[in-house]
Amino acid sequence: MEKKDKKKGWFSRLKEGLHKTNDWFSTLFNKDGINDAFYEELEEAMILADMGMDTAERLLDGLRDKVKEQKLTERADAKNALALLIADAVRTDKPFMVDEGPAVLLIVGVNGVGKTTTIGKIANEYALSGRKPLIAAADTFRAAAAEQLGEWANRAGVPMVRHQEGADPAAVVFDAIASYRAKACDLLLVDTAGRLHNKKNLMNELNKIRRVIARELPDVPCEVLLVLDATTGQNAVAQAEAFLEVCELTGVILTKLDGTAKGGVTVQISDTLKVPIRFIGVGEGIDDLRRFDADDFAAALLETDE
Repeated sequence: MEKKDKKKGWFSRLKEGLHKTNDWFSTLFNKDGINDAFYEELEEAMILADMGMDTAERLLDGLRDKVKEQKLTERADAKNALALLIADAVRTDKPFMVDEGPAVLLIVGVNGVGKTTTIGKIANEYALSGRKPLIAAADTFRAAAAEQLGEWANRAGVPMVRHQEGADPAAVVFDAIASYRAKACDLLLVDTAGRLHNKKNLMNELNKIRRVIARELPDVPCEVLLVLDATTGQNAVAQAEAFLEVCELTGVILTKLDGTAKGGVTVQISDTLKVPIRFIGVGEGIDDLRRFDADDFAAALLETDE
């Protein structure tokens, strides 16, 4: 019962967090009749919510097919059909290796997207579930990065390994792996610098870190998760495309969904870039970041039943 109540509570927060995005759709589905005007208004709402033109057109084509196949005449029924299509668009069948056992999470992203707080929140989430995380403060480029991360590590009650500012990030990861072994941890969270303006340096840095992880933990899978700020809309898509050029991403974390009317960017990233959404954030609190659920997201986005 407690688990069910927690899930219901999180769904309510997700729904509230997405209300700015839902504003594009709410009045539209309260009108009568499914006609050309409805589809035109819906396409405009999708684009305003930052789903992107291509994704919006694919979803609309799918909805037209469903309306025809199921002989739908009410917009409320069309909304439920669209929610299912959106859920399918953001769903992934790729396993998340953290669920399978020991793993490394290499966290990437530009500065200002909430990378540091996200790492603290993930560490807290897994610590509460009985896992043993350890954080590597490998962003040695940004002043005070390790201090901020250390505060979150303390809040989560999770150990952290750091070096002085300007140190070699790969050396931090090497020492963190030694501590990870010594403390019998089963999850290593690695923060990295976000110097996207210099892709060559960032690529070299990430490749060096990946080599250290592969050499020292050859049997431990490594997930590379990109943190994006949902409030930036299309800029988040551009960042994802840029990071895909630099490294092989295995997932995305979307923060600040509660502060944006551009939550549709979640659908675009998953649909067009084919990168799974793994976590979403709807607040500043330590428990305001949770695992992404396609059905919950679609239901909250369009305000259908959970």
